[in-house]
Amino acid sequence: MIMVHVVEFFVTLLFAGVALRYAMRLAHRHGIVDKPGGHKTHAHSTPFVGGTAVLAALLCALYVLYARELLPMHQWGALALSSLIIFLTGFADDLWQLSFKPRLVIQAGAALLMTLWAGVTLADLGWLTGGPLHLGWLAIPFTVFATIGVINALNMIDGIDGLSGSVSFVSLLLIALVAHSAGAQAHLTLAVMLMAGVAAFLFFNMRYPTNRRARVFMGDNGSMLLGLLFAWLLIDLSQGEHRAMPPVLALWLFAVPLMDTVGIMTRRVWLGRSPFRPDRHHLHHLFIRAGFRVQDTVYAIALIQLVFGFVGFAMLAVDVAESTMLIAFLIAFAAYFYLVLRPWRFVPALRRVHTWLGLTSPEVKGVYIGNCHPDHAELMIKALVDYLRGRDDYRLSVYETRDATIRPAGHVYAILELLYEDTDAAQDETRRLVDSLKTRFRGYRDVRVRQYLVRNDTNDRRVGIKPHALDRRLHDRRARHPKALIHSEHVIGRANTVAA
Repeated sequence: MIMVHVVEFFVTLLFAGVALRYAMRLAHRHGIVDKPGGHKTHAHSTPFVGGTAVLAALLCALYVLYARELLPMHQWGALALSSLIIFLTGFADDLWQLSFKPRLVIQAGAALLMTLWAGVTLADLGWLTGGPLHLGWLAIPFTVFATIGVINALNMIDGIDGLSGSVSFVSLLLIALVAHSAGAQAHLTLAVMLMAGVAAFLFFNMRYPTNRRARVFMGDNGSMLLGLLFAWLLIDLSQGEHRAMPPVLALWLFAVPLMDTVGIMTRRVWLGRSPFRPDRHHLHHLFIRAGFRVQDTVYAIALIQLVFGFVGFAMLAVDVAESTMLIAFLIAFAAYFYLVLRPWRFVPALRRVHTWLGLTSPEVKGVYIGNCHPDHAELMIKALVDYLRGRDDYRLSVYETRDATIRPAGHVYAILELLYEDTDAAQDETRRLVDSLKTRFRGYRDVRVRQYLVRNDTNDRRVGIKPHALDRRLHDRRARHPKALIHSEHVIGRANTVAA
């Protein structure tokens, strides 16, 4: 049976990838693109038809569910119709920027289709009070509220390339594990084939060495559709006499979108602002401010979601009470809210983690080598020149300090700036260069090799640590001390200038 699902995954992956590629061509042809400008950070017009891949995967899943009779017809029809309504609503929102009121009304209508027609309803919240906590007449309104929340939670984290898709892929994987262990074939088939659709989208959206920028965005059409499908899977798996999981486990399987959305909206209310007013305090924004690259931020947050999921699995495996699982989740959320409420403390902590991991910053301009004894200056210059032989577009400057108050006095340091137009290429080159130079100078304990960053308010590590640091945040320590240029090279293309 596992091989059947593997085949389903790859067939769906191919179908969804072809459908998305065709949709991207049509989007460019008809101007259905997200243009740069305003508060947007992308530099190219990008189609926002990523939901096409999810819809294509859903169509494949619906066909399999119908052919194998894995889903009753009333549920099959409700799933198809509610998904189509949400996809079209998201697409209309992408085109015409609908206000939140009609979106909420339509989302509520799709949730009612799910509850009243398909019978997918949160009838109880599990064993939280010594027995099942039945909702009674509150079941339908609570289900509608929860579904709207899940739809918008996934929509709100869709802020950088690859994030919503990666988190969705991880959550779908966790759901597939639950469905497989419980023998819920319909849910397993749906989760696996949706994973294939998300993977097809990530191929065009995520940043990796051969794909330096997103070629398609998910758009509200994709994030809202995925949100509805998450609500369907999580609710249906957690209800009924032979449920596959307790309802509280759903919180752990969808932890990151849920915590981020509730946390950021609570923060806005706490500060006296509208909860629907956008800002730049989402978790991924804080990672970016701390110097993480987009792709590193995506990996980190996806890993966080995976950890949350396995923590939930671990508590379930050792028979932790459902009430205790809920309390643990609320404690985790409280800790998260404390961090986002005080970003001036959280961001510097993330910066230290970034440095400890040795990751490359998006603001990196090259390499800094410091604390080098004058007797070793020739070795340092030779190491840099050897590494740069055959390369172009760089500037190398080597200085000797002339201030006896500095320790060590009269030391030599070098700044190598990489002048590539492709910032991703410069970042990759910098990472390799830092690793190479650290190996070269391993025997010299005082020599320090690190990334050379642009000094500004955003990435200066001194900003946000102590209030009195603000009056000196734009001052580079190296600029305040006497120094002498002892070697320089400036290479642009074939032009080469050397001074010693």
